Amino acid sequence: MSILFCALSGDAGSRWRIKRRLSPNFAAYFAYSPSPKGTFMDKQSPHETTKRLALELPFVELCWPFGPEFDVFKIGGKIFMLSSELRGVPFINLKSDPQKSLLNQQIYPSIKPGYHMNKKHWISVYPGEEISEALLRDLINDSWNLVVDGLAKRDQKRLRPYSTVNQ
Repeated sequence: MSILFCALSGDAGSRWRIKRRLSPNFAAYFAYSPSPKGTFMDKQSPHETTKRLALELPFVELCWPFGPEFDVFKIGGKIFMLSSELRGVPFINLKSDPQKSLLNQQIYPSIKPGYHMNKKHWISVYPGEEISEALLRDLINDSWNLVVDGLAKRDQKRLRPYSTVNQ
């Protein structure tokens, strides 16, 4: 059995089109393992949990450039996570690799294209039974790493002093 991989093609108004068929092993590389039902968003405040997880990462800055209703988390002056509410429903926006983003959107119904962000590079995570703290931790770590990878090499070495990747 193979998994269909969808990607955006054409202009901004075009529909999703199937680009190629991937083997299950390739898809498993990008996917996060499903979590037990009812483990995260229905038990505690999503804002407090995501805030705690993001602030555990090194050199993270919390600010409010878009107003007090948006918690913005930055690394090296670049946004990697945004937390807020939409019509009373909490959500977080995270930077994501485009292929992982599409695959996670297919696996998890609570993960959607980024609200009010570039739909290709950002995802929005809404409350759902399948959203666990472990999944959120992985998504936040991936977002942090994507933003750090886009910074200058000297900044990367400062932010990841013990990483062998930068040497």
